[in-house]
Amino acid sequence: MMREMNVAIVGATGAVGTQMIKLLENSTLPLGTVKFLASKRSAGKQLSFKGETQTIEELVPDSFEGVDLALFSAGGGISAKFAPEAVKRGAVVVDNTSHFRMDPSVPLVVPEVNPEALRKHNGIIANPNCSTIQMMVALEPIRQAFGLNRIIVSTYQAVSGAGNQAMEELKQQTRDFLADKPLDEWQAEILPCGGDKKHYPLAFNALAQIDVFAEEGYTNEEWKMINETKKIMEDETIKVSATCVRIPVMSGHSESVYIETEKTATVAEIQELLSKAPGVVLEDDPSQQIYPQALNSVGKKETFVGRIRKDPDEEKGAHLWVVSDNLLKGAAWNSLQIAETMYEMGLFK
Repeated sequence: MMREMNVAIVGATGAVGTQMIKLLENSTLPLGTVKFLASKRSAGKQLSFKGETQTIEELVPDSFEGVDLALFSAGGGISAKFAPEAVKRGAVVVDNTSHFRMDPSVPLVVPEVNPEALRKHNGIIANPNCSTIQMMVALEPIRQAFGLNRIIVSTYQAVSGAGNQAMEELKQQTRDFLADKPLDEWQAEILPCGGDKKHYPLAFNALAQIDVFAEEGYTNEEWKMINETKKIMEDETIKVSATCVRIPVMSGHSESVYIETEKTATVAEIQELLSKAPGVVLEDDPSQQIYPQALNSVGKKETFVGRIRKDPDEEKGAHLWVVSDNLLKGAAWNSLQIAETMYEMGLFK
């Protein structure tokens, strides 16, 4: 039996890091020491783990001495600087940022979809974009059975995907609205993208921009979904397009997904497939108004799929509604699930 594993969480105080800590408490991994790492500003603060108080340590290269697994969720710049340092010291890194995702030498993994890609790792495994993850979980069983030629996705993404400060800003904007405060007095300093020039309120609004605009009028978030989907499926020929929208929901990303299959599939066949698919919960009974909802996904690891229906004009076209907790399956849980899958596959030294 393998010795106990020493684990480090980088970005322990963030929205995703907090969820990683909770999940690690009930993980199937044989835990040894667990350390929480963050910036110098957060060092010295205390967190609870399995009923005991632990002090957050400042992140430095030597933090990874003796660490077997490092879960990163502290921003791309931190991953770029410290993930290689962790690997040098013998740790396997699962990175939740976008920094390594499109690196050809780094596997991009959703355990229900492409676990075998983990065998190709060189010390770093990338966690895909939250919206990509839940879409892949829903579509892979369909692709395996009927093939896929085209994906068109529109996302309805929760504010928690933009971090704790964005969540607090939405709460304040909601209070301002309910207090009849004039719109020009609302605070808007984060969304739609902290790194862009203009900021807009999200409360009682929808922002058709997540991340900055890039080539051909698509945002970086949309290009992430397009390029990551092709990499995970190992298929550069599949047609993928995305429109990503931020909505005033705290947690739980929703997606309207249109697909065109290679072979014709009935609604009943797709429902049957997804009812048995790993990580999927089928919620699809229009006669009883049963379909996935963001509120009901919060705190759950699964991806919920419903509103499955044929396109009225395209024989091989179908529409799905896909919902998942973006902080869990979209981030913290997929990261830890990668580590647990690697352990089961015997991929830790």
